[in-house]
Amino acid sequence: MEPDLFTAAAEERQEKDPAASPLAVRMRPRTLDEVVGQQHLLGPGSPLRRLVGEGNGGPAGPSSVILWGPPGTGKTTLAYVVSKATNKRFVELSAITAGVKEVRAVIDGARRATGAFGKETVLFLDEIHRFSKAQQDSLLPAVENRWVTLIAATTENPYFSVISPLLSRSLLLTLEPLTDDDIRSLLRRALSDERGLKETVALPEDTEEHLLRIAGGDARRALTALEAAAGSALDQGEDAISLRTLEQTVDRAAVKYDRDGDQHYDVASALIKSIRGSDVDAALHYLARMIEAGEDPRFIARRLMISASEDIGLADPNALPIAVAAAQAVAMIGFPEAALTLSHATIALALAPKSNAATTAIGAALEDVRKGLAGPVPPHLRDGHYKGAAKLGHAQGYVYPHDLPEGIAEQQYAPDALKDREYYTPGRHGAEARYADAVEWTRKRLGRKRS
Repeated sequence: MEPDLFTAAAEERQEKDPAASPLAVRMRPRTLDEVVGQQHLLGPGSPLRRLVGEGNGGPAGPSSVILWGPPGTGKTTLAYVVSKATNKRFVELSAITAGVKEVRAVIDGARRATGAFGKETVLFLDEIHRFSKAQQDSLLPAVENRWVTLIAATTENPYFSVISPLLSRSLLLTLEPLTDDDIRSLLRRALSDERGLKETVALPEDTEEHLLRIAGGDARRALTALEAAAGSALDQGEDAISLRTLEQTVDRAAVKYDRDGDQHYDVASALIKSIRGSDVDAALHYLARMIEAGEDPRFIARRLMISASEDIGLADPNALPIAVAAAQAVAMIGFPEAALTLSHATIALALAPKSNAATTAIGAALEDVRKGLAGPVPPHLRDGHYKGAAKLGHAQGYVYPHDLPEGIAEQQYAPDALKDREYYTPGRHGAEARYADAVEWTRKRLGRKRS
């Protein structure tokens, strides 16, 4: 790390007065062994362990890495551990405030440090997805020639937000959301550790459980809420953080809801069944319970997308696009605003006409396939674009539907064993009535016999 004068002064103050730093900062792990969660990335010989100088790769140097994961899963923490444990020169930039000028300055400094002192440079670039393509391009020579070893962090899918040349020159390491057990371990360490609360306050089980719900897998959020609640309890002369104190501190009621137990599945099930039953008010109640209990908004959005196909289908063709748009919006904005989007989608799905025809159709088709009812693809439907296909009879006799006035050719599409099978049985609710007429009309023109 290369701090300026002001950063150095701030760090000196924090060392003299640890309470000057937030609890989440004070409790950052100092070694990879102290890191909670992400064990799939921390085994012997892993890229992160090689970055901190563990092991001997011989002529194979440490690789640049891109850390991808939700907020609060430890991306910055891992970079911090590398900065403290490595004997390399460590430089930190944020894509929010840095640009090409700052990147080039780091690269120039890295080349000088390598040439003059033989000292390697590790560059931590936070929020890399905020860099434009041109800004990311400026990193390529340094990464390719290993003038710097890059640790880049992103909360967005790097296959969309990071340029392909940079991806191909780095290892992509995916961080998983922290479990409740991971967060519980962090909380208990913070309560007892000398860097933390030094056992000045206790955390009863019911308060701890609510704190886990509030955290939602985000370690930073958990420690921030713990610090605020502990300060409130100590100000009131209490030696334990009561549930009421935590509620008052974080302004959130303790909804009876276990995200990993029966309540999690019961409430989620009730939400979907209320939508299926077109009871918009009950659906909103269960949605509110999930939101208030700290449920992952992405989980709720996934359930809504499933409901749109399972229970509505073509009775309202707009239901699935609405649910998908809601899921995309939730991923981008998060709570609290995501509650509005989830409400929007829930209301639309609850009030939509219902049909499970798409669900029963694929279920029946899968059942036949699993029973072995398949058979070869009819010859006239097989690929005829390669040399020798015509000699095999492939694509011979195929009628191109667009050449016909009605756009439908009377020819067999299904294998012989299934040529008269009917899977889709549309209902007459909402827009699916139109599909019911269409499927009847097309089956007749295909020359299909009733199964």
